[in-house]
Formats: sequence, structure tokens, C-alpha cells
Amino acid sequence: MLQSFKATSRPDQGPPRLARLREEMAREGLDGFWVPRADAHQGEYVAPRDERLSWLTGFTGSAGFAVVLPSVAGVFVDGRYRVQVKAQVAEDFTPVDWPEVKPSDWLRETLPNGGVVGIDPWLHTVEQVEKLETALRGSGVSLRETANLVDRIWQDQPAPPLGRARAHPLDLAGEGAAEKRARLGRELRDAGHRAAVITLPDSICWLLNIRGSDVPRAPLAHGFAVLHEDGRVDLFMAEEKLEGLGDHLGPEVAAHRPERFAAALGELSGPVRIDPASAPLAVLRALEEAGVEVARGPDPCVRPKACKNAAEIRGAGEAHLRDGAAVCEFLAWLADQPAGSLTEIDAVTKLEESRRATGKLEDISFDTISCAGPHGAIMHYRVTEETNRPLKAGELYLVDSGGQYLDGTTDITRTLAIGTPTEEMRACYTRVLQGLITLSRLRWPAGLAGRDLDALARMPLWLAGQDYAHGTGHGVGAYLSVHEGPQKIARAGEAELLPGMILSNEPGFYREGAFGIRLENLIVVEDAPELPGGSVAKMLRFHTLTYVPFERRLVEAEMLHGPERAWLNAYHALVRSKIGPRLGSAAKTWLDAATAPI
Repeated sequence: MLQSFKATSRPDQGPPRLARLREEMAREGLDGFWVPRADAHQGEYVAPRDERLSWLTGFTGSAGFAVVLPSVAGVFVDGRYRVQVKAQVAEDFTPVDWPEVKPSDWLRETLPNGGVVGIDPWLHTVEQVEKLETALRGSGVSLRETANLVDRIWQDQPAPPLGRARAHPLDLAGEGAAEKRARLGRELRDAGHRAAVITLPDSICWLLNIRGSDVPRAPLAHGFAVLHEDGRVDLFMAEEKLEGLGDHLGPEVAAHRPERFAAALGELSGPVRIDPASAPLAVLRALEEAGVEVARGPDPCVRPKACKNAAEIRGAGEAHLRDGAAVCEFLAWLADQPAGSLTEIDAVTKLEESRRATGKLEDISFDTISCAGPHGAIMHYRVTEETNRPLKAGELYLVDSGGQYLDGTTDITRTLAIGTPTEEMRACYTRVLQGLITLSRLRWPAGLAGRDLDALARMPLWLAGQDYAHGTGHGVGAYLSVHEGPQKIARAGEAELLPGMILSNEPGFYREGAFGIRLENLIVVEDAPELPGGSVAKMLRFHTLTYVPFERRLVEAEMLHGPERAWLNAYHALVRSKIGPRLGSAAKTWLDAATAPI
């Protein structure tokens, strides 16, 4: 199994670790210490060595942070994790609703007489620190850059990862690394920048057409890079990772030990671009201390990486057909199992077997979220041997999963009825489905961002006084991270949606203690054809990549409007035609019934 069901932390481990951290704070003369989820590369995915937040608090979510003070330790989590955090941390920790409660306001209240809060400058971005310092002005609370105090007390902290990097095939990348480097180098030169510092692992992997194995579930290689205006790259990555690449990197990519990175920054000639949203504060400090002129701007790889080329979109399409067939084989098998005979772990195991049977699975794209009954309300629930629950009659089962294939990254969520669903379940499910259909059918004028579309997916729920505490869609990489920026469909989604961007379409609804509903397809932005009588010069639309049936038993047909019903029946017809030929006979019989017109 790629996925483990062992609990990675326990609430009882937190209090003694918290006490030791407070002892270190006292030795350093600090009134607080900030423990982020992030590592020095500021990516979402961290290696075991960098699981500081989880190690200290017991909270295993993929976003959040802790601020430890002498008498209180706040664990800041967003709406996805507010149920989960209650079960994972001891009473010594105080969950804080974030971003509703700003850390600056919390610090003002909990340190009314002021104080000094320590931060590790490698684990906080320039933008984060500067915003926090601005918000704290006049409070008497200040930040001090210091060594990482968690690392001091973590006696058995794992070693840094040394996973091998490998070349990503040109026919899947769609553009050679030399061409990428030259193109982005010209853009730097046109902007008046001599070089750009790149710290995000997915940016480096995309730029150099390599993939790695330093973190679970995402084929990333940890390192740092400097892209020069002439297209050369200085790559700071452990030499053990680069063994086996041969001449793939080419003579214009110079490899250095990562320990050289900070010193090498001081040897650059400016202006040097840093992205304040992703560059660690330590990068800015190294440049400033050496007197190197700093320019602020976006990571040059982020937007071109997000806008997939034709080869990447073709690969994504094939990966989703392959993955869709595997998911349908699983769903057909699941439909034959008596209610109560399976557990959440049984389902995960079978689903992974289905994906493995394709012969193309490199990894799962994240730990499968397998939720029976009330566990469905824990948005990023991870089943363990201790929490494993049977799939009982009269309950809903939510399964959110994905695969990593060389030609694409997948992410799909379906919610199923085990036995006979209630009227409330059917009504809520149909509203969520209506939100997904709304985005799937949408056309919009070019130039809009994800924040402009987010409300459309929520409208059916809002009309019933319901909502969900997560974004509607995140970006997805091309055999890279299953969560990719800058694109997202959310209230905070400020990046313009551009052709080639792949996103998720995943509205939901959650009834704490009862059930959770989420439906998710991946979609890609494309140009929309002109319509007779249209007056907008350019419009965009989404093309759906995911082909797996929705749960017909949960659809309240009378709630669907005519165009919604037409879309659903047309989608199911496409699933039948695209996926049916890839299935065994039993699964094909199930699919025919699952995609029958409503």
C-alpha cells in the first residue's frame, strides 16, 4: 500500500513537547515562538523532517500554524480543519479560527503588554513577515529572527530527504527545458532584472523538466535555484539527488550543494528578483546584507507552469480517462458489497488496487479521504486504524482521491449512498451537484478571476441557507502538485483565469456529526466559441477532464432545472462512451445503469 493507516501523532505527545519548547523560549528571552506548517521551500507539501507543526501539536492538516506563548498556545486553522483539530490536539492547545481571527489581533489580545515573538526566517515568506509587522505596529509586540527552537528539542528529527530526481519526458512536458530557460530569461531581461531566485520546488521541477521524490504524494525535488537573464541556472540541490540525470540538465545548469545557497545570493549582481509571496525572509536578508539590489516580482515560472501547453493537456486528458476507468471499477465493486461489510480502510485499499491495476500509477496524489457517515464532515479526514469506521446502511460515504501518472495528476471526489438516503441527504446532494453543474456550463468574459466565479457554485446552497467553508476550486499541476497556484476559484482567488489552467470544481456541504457531501471534477480553461449575436470580444469556458458517474440515487430530479438535467444526462452519456470501452464486463454493466438518463 502507498497509503499508511497508522496514526502519525497523538494528542498526549503535545504537552511535554510544548513544555520543552517554552523552556527554550525562556532561555532565548522570547515571549513567543511561531511554528508554521511550511518548510524553507514554502511549498504545501513538506518532508517528514519538516513536520514541525504536527510533531509539536498533533495537528496533521496541510495548512495552519501555531503561536506558542508562555500561557497559551494557539493553533490557527481554517474552515477545512475546525472539526479535525478538536480531535488531534490536547487541551494545552487552543484552536483559533483563522483567517477570521487575525494572528496580529490575537497577539495584541494575548500579549497586552507587548513582547517578543521568535520566528525562523527560513520558514516565513517576506510578504507574511512584512504584513504581520505592519499589523503589529503600536502593539508593543515585535518579531525577532532566531534559530528554529523546535529543531533544538526534536531529538529524533528525520534527516533531510535525498530522493533521486529524474528527467520528465519531452513529449509529456511539451517544451524543452532549454527553451523554457531562454524564454523566461528574456522576460527577466525585458523587466530589467539580472536574475530571479526560485524557491518553490514545483517551479524548479517544471523549469528544468525534472521530477523528484522528496515528499510524499508529489513528485518534487527540494532545492533552490537562480535563473539568470541569459537563461543559465544555478541549481542548489544535493548531488545525490542528481545522480542518474546524465546530461539532461545541460551545460547551462550549474549544480551546487544547497549549503552554498545563502552565500551565493550575496555574489549576485542586481537587480535580483524575489517573489515576496514565496521567498523566505532569509533570502531577502542574504541579499540585503551583501548590498545586492532587490527587485520584487512574481516567481517567473508560476504563470507559465499554470497555463498548460497542448501536450500537457493531452496528457491530462489521457490520465483522467485511465483514472476514471479505475475509479469506475472500484465503484462497481463497491456497489456489490453489502452495507456494513466494508470499512473506510477496506475501500481505500480496493481503490488503490484499481489504480495500480492500470500499470501506470506512480503514486497517489494525496492520502485518500475515505469518510463514512459523520467522518464526512471532517473535510480532510485521514482514516487511521484507530478511527476506521464501517460503511453503514443509511449513511453517506465520501471518497476524495487521486493518482499521480507520468502524463497527469488527477483528483476526484464522489459522495455515495450506502443503503437508502434520507430526503435531507438527497436535497443537499442535489444542491451541491447544481453548483458543480453551474461552473461546468459557465461562459465568462476573459479577464475574470476565480473570485468572480466562486459565488455561482454556492448559489443553490445559499438559497437554502447553506454554504461550505472551503474554496470551490484549486489549481492542479501536470504530474506535479495536486494543489497548484496561482489559480483558484475562491473568495481569495485573485489570479486571472487563463486558457490552459487546470482547476478543480468541488462544491460541498457538511453537517457536523452527521454527514459530508463533496463532488469534484477537474476542469481546464479554454477559449469559448463565438455565439451568434454575441457582443463580448473574447469569452472563456471550462472543459471537463473527469469522467465518472454521479450518484443517481442522491439526485432529486425535480430540483434540477431543464438545462441542469440536460447537462447531467449529456455528461453521463460521455462517461458511458469514453469510459465504458475501458471496463471489464461487470463494471460495464454497472456503468450502463449508473449513467442511465434522469
